[in-house]
Amino acid sequence: MQLSLFTDYALRVLILTALNADRRTTIDEVVDRYGISKDHVRKVVQQLAAHRVLETTRGKGGGFRLRMASETIRIGDVVRATETGFALAECLRPDGDGCCPIQGICRLTGVLRGAADAFLAELDRHTLADIVANRPALLARLTVVA
Repeated sequence: MQLSLFTDYALRVLILTALNADRRTTIDEVVDRYGISKDHVRKVVQQLAAHRVLETTRGKGGGFRLRMASETIRIGDVVRATETGFALAECLRPDGDGCCPIQGICRLTGVLRGAADAFLAELDRHTLADIVANRPALLARLTVVA
């Protein structure tokens, strides 16, 4: 299983935003710190705002910040909001009916569904606050040297 780049970027945006809890974060700052394209960052911020994880402000002095405390943002919820699905095999996709001659009697389906559920359950055990608990080290690594 591999998370999409979109989800990876969303998690990075949230990490930097949590580190900047005392002020707004800007798209340009994310681009500078992570080297991600501005278009990708814009799309990520828009989706996180649509899911009510970020609040955005336009114009001079604008940017975005967390809509809620980092202790309440579960990593599993972010991944669910940014991934298109967790179908580990074709038979688990919503449109996968009839894709396999042993579908419905194959026990692999249950095993794969359980694996995806366990993956998400592990992510649900962690919050954004847990991820940024090593704040000084993260800030040191994300410092842009001009």
